[in-house]
Amino acid sequence: MPRTKELKNKKNTKEKEVKNVEEATMSVETEETKEGITEKLIDTKVVKKDKPLKKGFISGTGRRKEATARVFLWEAKGDFTVNGQSIEKYFSGNVEQTKWVRPFHTIGISHPEAKYSASIKVAGSGKSSQLDAVVLAISKALAKLDEEFDKTLRKQGFLTRDPRMVERKKPFLHKARKRPQYSKR
Repeated sequence: MPRTKELKNKKNTKEKEVKNVEEATMSVETEETKEGITEKLIDTKVVKKDKPLKKGFISGTGRRKEATARVFLWEAKGDFTVNGQSIEKYFSGNVEQTKWVRPFHTIGISHPEAKYSASIKVAGSGKSSQLDAVVLAISKALAKLDEEFDKTLRKQGFLTRDPRMVERKKPFLHKARKRPQYSKR
C-alpha cells in the first residue's frame, strides 16, 4: 500500500509540472508486473496554429502608460476597426476623431478610409492612453511604407514614445509620495 501512495504523489507532482506549460500534455501509464509497479511517461506536444493573416499588410506597435496597440494596415479602401468596432464608435469624441487622423494629414492624406484600411487591437489602461498608443502605432506603420513618411512623421514628433509612467508606491507611504499625516501629540 505505501508504494501506491508514493506513485500517486509522483504522478500528481508530474501532472502539476505539466500544467504550468501550456503547450505540453503528459500522461502516465502504470503497469503491474511480478517485480513491482513500473511507470511509463508519455510526452505529447500540442502546437497551436494561428490563422494566417492576409498578406500585404504593414504592422506597427504603439505603447502609452499601460496601453498597447497593434495596428495592421492595408493599402486598400476600407474601414478602420478597433477591437471589432469601428474607430468612430470606439473613439467617439470630436477631439479623439481628429487625433488619430493627424499622422495621415501630416503625410498628405486627407481621407485615410479612401486609401487604407486597418485592424487595430488595443488593450490596457484608459481610452486616452489607448488613443495615444494607436496614434504611435499608426505612425510606425506609415513610416515603414516610405522613407519620406518616416522623416516627416519623425520631424512632427509622431514617432516618439511618451515615456511618462505612473510612479511606483513606496513602503510606509499611502501612494508614491503621499505621506501619512504627522501628529505632534
